[in-house]
Amino acid sequence: MSAPRLELWQTEWCPASHRVRQRLTELGVTYTAHQVPVERDARAQLEHATGRRTIPILLAREEMIEGEQAILAYLDEHFAEHFAEPADAGDQRAKAAKAKRKELEEACPKSTAHTR
Repeated sequence: MSAPRLELWQTEWCPASHRVRQRLTELGVTYTAHQVPVERDARAQLEHATGRRTIPILLAREEMIEGEQAILAYLDEHFAEHFAEPADAGDQRAKAAKAKRKELEEACPKSTAHTR
């Protein structure tokens, strides 16, 4: 039995979509990403394909999985058994989070007003 063809309806700016893409990548799962417009009124293609206007949505064969938590659970149930996480994966995620935090702090420095 072949793996289901997966289609992810998402946006680049959506944190939930990002986390779903990250998990798909971690699992090595091939999928097609459909970019969804920011404006809900411009989401006719999404609505035609899924009947919904919210993201993220994952289509797998005839099944529609809606929302980050449901998608992550689906991916873990159907794909995690084929994925052996490296022993240092947790360390790598922590290192990446630290680097991201530093990047954000540099991009958005806290205002430091000194009073005398």
